[in-house]
Amino acid sequence: MSFYPQKVPFVNLSLQHQPIQSQIEQVIGEIIQRGDFILGQALTEFETAFAAACGVQYGVGVACGTDAIALGLQACGIHPGDEVILPANTFIATIIGVIQAKATAIIVDCDPDTALIDLTAAETAITSKTKAIIPVHLYGQMVSPSQLLDFANRHEIIIFEDAAQAHLAEREGYRAGSIGKAAAFSFYPSKNLGSFGDGGMLITNDAEIAQKMQTLRNYGAPSKYLHTEIGTNSRLDNLQAAVLNIKLPYLEKWNRDRTLAAQHYNTLLEPLKHKGIIPIANHSNTGHIYHLYVIRVTEKSPLAKPAPTGAAPTKRIARNTLQAKLAQEGIQTGIHYPVPCHLQPAYQNLGNRGDFPRAETLCEQILSLPMYPGLSNTQIEQVVKAIERSLNC
Repeated sequence: MSFYPQKVPFVNLSLQHQPIQSQIEQVIGEIIQRGDFILGQALTEFETAFAAACGVQYGVGVACGTDAIALGLQACGIHPGDEVILPANTFIATIIGVIQAKATAIIVDCDPDTALIDLTAAETAITSKTKAIIPVHLYGQMVSPSQLLDFANRHEIIIFEDAAQAHLAEREGYRAGSIGKAAAFSFYPSKNLGSFGDGGMLITNDAEIAQKMQTLRNYGAPSKYLHTEIGTNSRLDNLQAAVLNIKLPYLEKWNRDRTLAAQHYNTLLEPLKHKGIIPIANHSNTGHIYHLYVIRVTEKSPLAKPAPTGAAPTKRIARNTLQAKLAQEGIQTGIHYPVPCHLQPAYQNLGNRGDFPRAETLCEQILSLPMYPGLSNTQIEQVVKAIERSLNC
């Protein structure tokens, strides 16, 4: 008789929602009774609360994280033709936001250990047209604030943070979204703080940027039927804001749960480093909020020692092979992201194969393991044992 272990899902949102379902249903019912579905009380309350949680003064809710980037860059004074530096290994929404702002995306390589933007590579991309840098706080870990501020000050450009995966992440005394001129967040359902649909927000300490963002998201109208900007319709609706406002007080605990899960993964995976299974490096200690827990499946490990004379070499496994073997054991995984931006068919104008070798290699190695609040130690152990079996077969 074959034994099939219990499945380990990549994400399980029900563990978050079940304990607070009655609260969510109550606030949704209140909005239905009031009938204020757009730009209402719940949105104002959430904008204020989320901005405060991030350590800034203003929040402006929009329809999605992509709009938070596109409209946010415009609100920050980025004009057509301005160059904006960002990493090659990010979700395509970062690129789309820059393009929709009519700016020019200049992508650079990443650090292979952390997967974050390589600021040394960014130095070589600076031109007279460079007006901003977008540090993507990838997987829940922030780019170093001190290094970013030094970089931006030396080159007199603005920092616009892509914090779509970094809700309440911390590093060097800063929270994600509090370093630069402004920051964009996404509230896609699987985020650490997720809505029941699409949603996004721009946060800032600059009152003028916040006011312009409010205008841009609402047809370019600072008041009804007066259109001073060429804006669009991009508003975080009240139902989503109400759900997010219920969930926000739980976010720090949920983030701690993720950190504890990551620490357990780290401990169990340590013996596998010599076989090329290497977790993405954490330079933020407990400030990393692990939106994703990502390993590199490498052909060569920097920790591997030469095999003794006559001994069989250490076995290696390809990332796609490992993912398939885990799937056979009921373990769901993801790849974030399998193709760097410049090799996407629609964006080949950004570069050619070989231009950003570290990002290209990383995209072939990375594998995201199950990660969510409520993921048990038993499930984590099941995942790691399955990896071990895959390496040994």
